[in-house]
Amino acid sequence: MTCLGDQLGMEFSPEEILESRKRNGLLSIELELSRACNLRCLYCYAASGTPLDNELSLDEIFGVIDQAVALGTKKIIVLGGGEPLIYPHIFEVIEYIREKKLIADLFTNGLKLTRDVADRLFKLGVGVVLKMNSRKPDVQDYLAGKEGAFAAIEKGLAALSNAGYPDENHSLGVETIICRQNYDELPELWRWARKEGIIPYVEAMTMQGRATEYPDLEVTPVEVKMLFEELSRIDREEFSCGWSPHPPLAASQCARHEYSCTITSNGDVHPCPGVNLSVGNIKEKKLADILHESPVIEDLRNIRTRIKGQCGECDIGETCYGCRGHAYQVTGDYLAADPLCWLETGKIKN
Repeated sequence: MTCLGDQLGMEFSPEEILESRKRNGLLSIELELSRACNLRCLYCYAASGTPLDNELSLDEIFGVIDQAVALGTKKIIVLGGGEPLIYPHIFEVIEYIREKKLIADLFTNGLKLTRDVADRLFKLGVGVVLKMNSRKPDVQDYLAGKEGAFAAIEKGLAALSNAGYPDENHSLGVETIICRQNYDELPELWRWARKEGIIPYVEAMTMQGRATEYPDLEVTPVEVKMLFEELSRIDREEFSCGWSPHPPLAASQCARHEYSCTITSNGDVHPCPGVNLSVGNIKEKKLADILHESPVIEDLRNIRTRIKGQCGECDIGETCYGCRGHAYQVTGDYLAADPLCWLETGKIKN
C-alpha cells in the first residue's frame, strides 16, 4: 500500500516553486470568505464565530481570484475563515475557481454537508478536507464547542462517501489538531483514515486565536515527538509508507511561504494563517504590489537562507523549516527557530 495523497511529496515541484519565486508569483492561495461559523472550536486560529467588519464582497473575492491567476496560481484552498458552507455564495465562488481551471480544495467542519451539497462538490471536482479531531463523541463535541457536532460530522462524512469520495480524482482528507484531549486516540484515528483511503492531516496547534483561552489544550514538544514517531512507525510497518518525523505536519512538510499567502475575509494579506501579520490589504493595493513590496514576504520567500538559530543549522533544512506560525506566535519572530522542534541541529535519530 502506498502513501495516500502523495503526502511525502511537495505540493508543487521544486522547479515550479523556484520559477514562482523568481517572478515573485504564486502557486496557491488560502482564501477566507467570512469569519461566520456555526461552531466555536476551542483551538480556532481565527476565533471564528461572527463576520468581521467590512468583509470582502463577492465581486472583490472574484477580483482576488483573478489577481491570483495572473500571478500564476494553480490552486485555491477555500478556508472560509469561519465555515465556508454557510457563506451564501459558496458555490458561486467554487464555480468561478473551477471556470479558471484551478484546483479547488475546501476545508469544512461538515455540519452543512448534506447529500445534495456533497454531490455538487463531487461534480465540480472539489477536494474536501473535513475537520475531525476525534472519533469519540464527547471529545469531538468538546473541542468543537457544540453538543451534537460529532453526529453532524458523521452525517457529513456519510454524505461525502455516498457522493463518491474519495476516488482518484476526488481527494478526501481529515484535518486533526493535536490537543491534550485527543492525544491518546490519534494513532487509531490515523489507522482508520488510512484504511478508508482518507488523507490524514495531523498537525501541531499554534497557540493563537481562541486557543489562547484554553491552555489545557497544549501538548508538549516531547509528546508531539512521541506521537509523530508512532505515526511514522504505523505507516512504515502497516501501510508501506516511509517518512521521517519532524514538526509541524505528520508525513509532510510546509513550504507554503515560498509560493503562497492567505487572504483574510476583510482583504488583509497574511503570509499564512499562523503568521497572522498583515502585509497589506487588497482593497487598497493590488496583490502583486503587496507581494513585491513586502519585506516580510521577501524574508519568507527566502526562508531557507534567512531562518535563524537551530533551524538555520539543520541538516534537513532543504525540505523542512519547521512551523513559521508556531515560531511567530511563541517568539514574535517569524524567522526564529521553531520552538516545537525536537531535532538536534536536524539530526534525526532512529
